Amino acid sequence: MINVKVKIHTPFFEVGVKNYLYGDDVLQLAKAADAAAIKYDIDVLFLAPYADIRRVAENTEKLIVFAPYMDVLYPGRGMADVLPESVKAAGAKGVVLNHCERPMTLSNLRKSISRARELELLSFVCADTIEETKAVAQLHPDIINPEQSDKIGKGGEIDAQYIRESIHAVKDIDPNIIVEQAAGIQSGEDVYRCIYMGAEGVGAASGVCNSQNPCKMVEEMIRNVRLAYENMRKKGDTLYHVV
Repeated sequence: MINVKVKIHTPFFEVGVKNYLYGDDVLQLAKAADAAAIKYDIDVLFLAPYADIRRVAENTEKLIVFAPYMDVLYPGRGMADVLPESVKAAGAKGVVLNHCERPMTLSNLRKSISRARELELLSFVCADTIEETKAVAQLHPDIINPEQSDKIGKGGEIDAQYIRESIHAVKDIDPNIIVEQAAGIQSGEDVYRCIYMGAEGVGAASGVCNSQNPCKMVEEMIRNVRLAYENMRKKGDTLYHVV
């Protein structure tokens, strides 16, 4: 089988399930996100729990499914590790690395990005501070998600200065890296503002999963990605980028 890394068109939206949902609720949200992705013609990354990767991948049309983590190892002896080949075989097109709830050393992160490249998996790497963002950019992953750890899972004012500084920190090192913003996203308005401030993708986990109606919320957020993009395009100040 020939491995071909999937292309992501920006701006995109990312849904993180984390441990908020499981079982049928994950699939229900995935189908709602998929319907909105098709309706608004927006690429949607869906970070599925390991147990649901295959079911989500096989029951959606447009979602780009990511695994929440993987270990650096090869097929063979071992147990209870997350084998990269296994998540790929299940239908994942990419993997999340260095989330604040699963931090990694730069050495291990470098190895994990290399393993992802071997398997044509997209590498989606999180970073906290501007300095960490710069260090991660030196490893040239496909996507960097700079997010302040103290804002994850919480609402509040979007930090425009951090967004702009983190985008510049990445682009000054490697303009081909896609930059997402995610921490503190609680509404469609938050999504719109982040895209307008230069984010190439916006993500949400608790803002979707802990809302009164997750399926309705994910549709609202994806709609605002499209709305922000169209309004920026009218002004002539946006680029269409693929990795």
